[in-house]
Amino acid sequence: MDRLLVTGGAGFIGSNFVHHVVAHTDATVTVLDKLTYAASREALDGLPADRVRLVVGDIADAAVVEPLVAEHDAVVHYAAESHNDNSLGDPSPFIRTNILGTFTILEAVRKAGNRLHHISTDEVYGDLELDDPQRFTEATAYNPSSPYSASKAGSDHLVRAWVRSFGVQATLSNCSNNYGPWQHIEKFIPRQITNVLDGGRPKLYGAGLNVRDWIHADDHSSAVWTILQKGRIGETYLIGADGELSNLEVVRMILAHFGRDADDFDHVTDRAGHDLRYAIDSTKLRTELGWQPEHGDFASGLARTIEWYADHTDWWRPHKAATEAAYAAKGQ
Repeated sequence: MDRLLVTGGAGFIGSNFVHHVVAHTDATVTVLDKLTYAASREALDGLPADRVRLVVGDIADAAVVEPLVAEHDAVVHYAAESHNDNSLGDPSPFIRTNILGTFTILEAVRKAGNRLHHISTDEVYGDLELDDPQRFTEATAYNPSSPYSASKAGSDHLVRAWVRSFGVQATLSNCSNNYGPWQHIEKFIPRQITNVLDGGRPKLYGAGLNVRDWIHADDHSSAVWTILQKGRIGETYLIGADGELSNLEVVRMILAHFGRDADDFDHVTDRAGHDLRYAIDSTKLRTELGWQPEHGDFASGLARTIEWYADHTDWWRPHKAATEAAYAAKGQ
């Protein structure tokens, strides 16, 4: 797989994967990205022009997708609309990108006969009770609770159907919540970090007891590359780094980093249908393919992430006021 097409490769986790490929392999990469508000050309800065090129286009446009897919050995499909709150306000972009876009990718891969890896989320499984000792596995039944997670569940089912019905050479992965550099400030961790950097207070949905299973984007990237190289066709692998923390715990860790009081935050209106807890069991990935996370210490990974946002205020600050205004309009 010397030639990779990475959809959504100018977004947060997609760009991280592109950097990982360049740093650890000799492959060349074409990034196909629509460059929506959540993507950034700057996330690809510094990469060698002879190994990485950016094509601006829509994954739901077959005229753009088919010739690009045909030129490459494998497609790594990151592109997605991914913000739950936005999906509650207007589900239509999520249906177009996550379902129709995945269908378009699948048809192009079917025609070209090349390899596909499809990136998904643990949110397709719904949520777990806070006191439930269980974690999500590859056998967990789907139970999406928002237009976003439902659209991702639909895309997962499409990939599995194309593997079974048409012999498409695809694997899938469902990952827990990512954190790290280049994540849009509408997302939970960068929003809280940038609030504090701007002299404000973090905002906590409801009581802040909802639990997420955090993984550094670097570890997600290494897991995807491992699956692409070693994964069995038609199989799903769950990616997680045993990083379960409540939103309240994360906010207090951010405050502690800045020397602020542990209760120096604002409670805001909880979002509709807010899932209680996500937790990933990545045993299959670790035992079958030999993958291990390198960033197991969330506190140190969070500290590096805070430092990154402090060093890149010119990237996120132009978008901060509009992002906070949109939240404020919803009481959040």
